[in-house]
Amino acid sequence: MRSRALMASAAMIVAIALADWWTPTYVSLGFLYLFPIMLAAGFLPRRALLAQAMLCAVLSETFSALDPEGRAGRLILETLALAGCGLFVSELLRNRRLGLETEARLRALFETSPAAIVTLDQHGTIEAANRAAVELLVPCHNLMGQSIASYLPELQKALRPEAGAQFRASMRCPVCRCNGETLVAEVWFSTYHEKGSPKLAAIIADVTEDPTAGIRCAPVEAHGMERASLNARQVAILRLVFEGLSNHEMESRLKMTPSAVKNTLQQLFSKTGARNRSQMVRVALERYRDLL
Repeated sequence: MRSRALMASAAMIVAIALADWWTPTYVSLGFLYLFPIMLAAGFLPRRALLAQAMLCAVLSETFSALDPEGRAGRLILETLALAGCGLFVSELLRNRRLGLETEARLRALFETSPAAIVTLDQHGTIEAANRAAVELLVPCHNLMGQSIASYLPELQKALRPEAGAQFRASMRCPVCRCNGETLVAEVWFSTYHEKGSPKLAAIIADVTEDPTAGIRCAPVEAHGMERASLNARQVAILRLVFEGLSNHEMESRLKMTPSAVKNTLQQLFSKTGARNRSQMVRVALERYRDLL
């Protein structure tokens, strides 16, 4: 590919030079040298690209009918213009190449990871899933395009289209496989935005063998019975914490004073037993889903 591109670029330079020599002196074809410069930009180092630009500028000036007295200045300007165009294209191609290489590495890591990884769109539909996720959830079917609610209902509730800020949390919950089996899984997930749409990425680990799994994966009704009661203000603040809003954003949204927001947050930390906002999000998912 590289040799063919460079040969094509050299042939274009020769063709343009011959056409410029053959045409009348008052017709200049020097601008056409931009095309071989751009063609070779992705394969030549910077010094070679600068040398090619100087050659094209010399050829353009050789067959030009302009006043010879200003030739030196025109050579410098033409060389800078051609080289600048070539370097710009070179950087674009280099960044594109690096992006593709990074994407390939991430794809390889994604596919070969022993942990189950899935990504969801704003509707909770599975956009991507690696081999481990397929083996964990649906060893006999295709996983792409299906709703995560069929396998991990709790993760479906974690994806909130109206949430503005990114948040990360973890939870332990049951997983329903396609063959009817129920497992216990530890789920680490993070929300993010892509082209304005909220999405979610999750890592799922089977912890059924964990002796504490039965304690942490109690049924939803049990969590609901054990939870502390919240007043209307605390529920409103809990919803905004779940959406990832800062204290200042809560003050504006609820028209509360800074001290009132802080006091309510302290009450929530005390009632939920959470030590930070990430843990509070987890508690909200496990105990207060019906209020979110």
